[in-house]
Amino acid sequence: MKATGTSDGRGSRGRGAAGKGVSIGVQRLRPLALLPVRMSAGASGWDLSACLESPLSLEPGRWAVVPTGIALGLPMGYEAQVRARSGLAARCGIGLLNAPGTVDSDYRGEICVILMNWGPERFEIKHGDRIAQLVFMKTAPVRLAWIGQVDETDRGAGGFGHTGIGRGTRKSP
Repeated sequence: MKATGTSDGRGSRGRGAAGKGVSIGVQRLRPLALLPVRMSAGASGWDLSACLESPLSLEPGRWAVVPTGIALGLPMGYEAQVRARSGLAARCGIGLLNAPGTVDSDYRGEICVILMNWGPERFEIKHGDRIAQLVFMKTAPVRLAWIGQVDETDRGAGGFGHTGIGRGTRKSP
């Protein structure tokens, strides 16, 4: 695949269905850090790369905090969600321990990824490996206030599996 990312967060030409987009600055915190890239024009995620001085071995059932060597200058009203890469999950059993991770608009520290080895074999992470992806989202301004009671809905308090669990619980139309 051809990478289409640019440093200003607007894609290869700054055009597309979303218009010009939002400019997000990326600071290099480590000399070997790589800029996140979109691997296709339609990708919503920007791949994050590991920034390592030496390979890191991740045993089955273990996790590690993997540095990326970058910080983001997110504007107020935006967040970046750190999400797993589906290829790593499907092929190697590698995912995120806290999925999705959240990068708040006022955070200016290094973006790190908490990788988990859910698979049966040791997994080696090398410098430059694409380990996760960033998806940028606009956040809604919200105010919270105490009220006496929340309004009623058809669902009510049904949660955790209230619509059925597993196969055979959905009825055909």
